[in-house]
Amino acid sequence: MNWYLKVLKNYATFEGRARRREYWFFALFYVLVFIVLLLVDGVTGTINKEAGLGLLSGLYVLATVIPSFAVTVRRLHDTNRSGWWLLIGFIPVVGDIVLMVFACLDSQPGANRFGPNPKGVPGPGT
Repeated sequence: MNWYLKVLKNYATFEGRARRREYWFFALFYVLVFIVLLLVDGVTGTINKEAGLGLLSGLYVLATVIPSFAVTVRRLHDTNRSGWWLLIGFIPVVGDIVLMVFACLDSQPGANRFGPNPKGVPGPGT
C-alpha cells in the first residue's frame, strides 16, 4: 500500500526512476480499487454497461490517469528508455506487450541519464 501512496504523492512527477516494485504494487492496488469501485457502481446502479464504467470507477480512472502515466514513464526511465516509449501503447496488442516486457525488465545498474538507481545499488565500475 505504501508503494501505491508513493505514486499518488508523486502525482505528476515524470522525472527520475521507478523500481519494478513501485510500478507493480501501484498496478495491483489500482486494479483492486477499480474492481471494488466497479462493484459499488453495480450495486448502486450508477454503471454504464456500454462504457463499462460507473460514476465512481470513472472518476477514479480520471483521477489516476496522470499518476499512472507518470509511474510508467519513470519505470521506462529505470530501464534507460525514454518516456516517449509510452506512446507505443497506442498500437493495439503489440504495444501493450512491449510495455509489459519493459516494465518487467530489471533496473539498469548504477546511475543513468534519468538519475541514480532507486535500489541504491552502485553500478559496475562505481
